[in-house]
Amino acid sequence: MTTNSLHSIQHHSLIKPHYPSNTPSTTLFSSLFLKPTTTNTNLTLSSYSSTSNSYVTFSVSQTTSSTTPLTSQTNISYDLLTQHLSAKNFQLADEETRRLLIVLAGEAAQKRGYVFFSEVQFISETDLKILDELWREHSDNKFGYSVQKRIFEKVNGDFTKFFIKIGWMKKLDTEIEQYNYKSFPTEFIWELNDDTPEGHLPLTNALRGTQLLYNIFKHPAFDVAEEEKAEIAVENKESNSSSSSTPLAKRIFKTDYSF
Repeated sequence: MTTNSLHSIQHHSLIKPHYPSNTPSTTLFSSLFLKPTTTNTNLTLSSYSSTSNSYVTFSVSQTTSSTTPLTSQTNISYDLLTQHLSAKNFQLADEETRRLLIVLAGEAAQKRGYVFFSEVQFISETDLKILDELWREHSDNKFGYSVQKRIFEKVNGDFTKFFIKIGWMKKLDTEIEQYNYKSFPTEFIWELNDDTPEGHLPLTNALRGTQLLYNIFKHPAFDVAEEEKAEIAVENKESNSSSSSTPLAKRIFKTDYSF
């Protein structure tokens, strides 16, 4: 794999998020706990009383929140992520998602600056669903972890096929069919259009292997219903029967999950 390949993706990943060097770590991580914005609305209602033959007026204070309907179990605000996604600034949203995952994984991950695959189990089901639902909501169901998991299962858990399918690998201009990893950030797609591969975002770094992404897919937050599992099995069967006789592994330049 070339030097310009996705080895450089470590600069944006869950592995090594970049923060200003003059920012104290305690201030940095506490700043991730943003408070959700709320709006208070006072309503004046009138009710007719038959006993006193008059109207009784009273006020009701109504509070609305700008955050997602699901409530975080860790009191973390998703306002900044929602803001980036609403503005279709998917690169900033991708960066914010990585920071949130580090916070959600616990104190050890925050001190370390990246998430171990074994720490995914400590992330609450509700919070992972919030992340996923926000991505799906603002991408017409084209982005999100659950979208990626569905694609991963359709290729029978083959990471090479998966990376090609979601556009994390590129086909090389060679006589033999060969693939290599895309360079971050220039070769990734940060816009939502017809050419953007389904499941392209959010990105997950695989520099330490694919176990982090695998454990995210296996989290209870993304359990697939039995009907959907049966659907995927049928699709896999049809896909396998119509696929090329040449095994994909024979057509791949190099199996390397180093980004």
